[in-house]
Amino acid sequence: MINDYQMLSGLQKVAILFSVVGESLAMSLVKGLTKTEVRKIRSTSRGMGTVTFSVKKQVMEEFYFGFLSEFDDKKEDGPIQPFQFLTDLNDEQLIALLDKEEGPVIAMILAQLEPEKRMLIINKLEPTLKGQVLIELGSLDDIPLEGIIEVGARLREKSTYLPRTAEFSRGGAKEIANMLSDMSSNEQERYMQTLQNEDSELYNAVKVFFLTFDDILEKFPGDIIRGLLNSVELDLLPIAFKGLDEEKVAELKDYLPGKKQAMYNEDLGAKPQPKREVDNARKLFVDAAKKMEQDGQINLEDILSGGEMVE
Repeated sequence: MINDYQMLSGLQKVAILFSVVGESLAMSLVKGLTKTEVRKIRSTSRGMGTVTFSVKKQVMEEFYFGFLSEFDDKKEDGPIQPFQFLTDLNDEQLIALLDKEEGPVIAMILAQLEPEKRMLIINKLEPTLKGQVLIELGSLDDIPLEGIIEVGARLREKSTYLPRTAEFSRGGAKEIANMLSDMSSNEQERYMQTLQNEDSELYNAVKVFFLTFDDILEKFPGDIIRGLLNSVELDLLPIAFKGLDEEKVAELKDYLPGKKQAMYNEDLGAKPQPKREVDNARKLFVDAAKKMEQDGQINLEDILSGGEMVE
């Protein structure tokens, strides 16, 4: 079995490339080969025997990603590494990354890790999945190059959400919610949707602390809403109310003192407003509610978790 990349000759590397990705794709990566050279490659490939997955991976990275780097504007950064992002993840994050992944994918990632981290992940798997992964680890020799690229790209994208997941595993769901509150509404929706898809338990825990403008309108008692409305500048209320139905706007205006109701800018409320301005106006309500919690006037966890409230 060939398991030492450093001992390979150039001809052996090309032979491994041919055997893994197929002759057609390999010829597009290694150009200018003569018929005699191709015959030598075929002969070398037949006589090499078994090659470990890690060696095959290194060979493919050298040829394929090295080839792509010739056309990369950032060539000085070196060839692209499909699993390089794994080196930046801690143990907690690696476990979260592989949560709900299929056995073949887990096996592929384990093949990239140091033995100590590999055993850490394996010991976290439930028995049936552990057995499947161990079997997959022994049969990774013929993984297509395009499969490796696809898995690497997908998991790299998934890994962008992992720092928050790691915080949660240490009891930081509230910190995640605080982080989300600093994002735009589009980013908030994207992150929360990802959390819901990847880990419903995490999503539910964060939702208890993640306060939105809609939560205020739907879950807060009337007296608290009245206080929040009076804490926000009057001219910003029509902007914050954009997108709400007329009945809801009328209900909110009724919370205002008579003088403020008379001064309410109906013309501003009738004009289209940039989404950014609407988001900023609504964020003032969220910030005011958090300030009330800091001052001990309300408990957001009780309100958002559906606990019984008495007005």
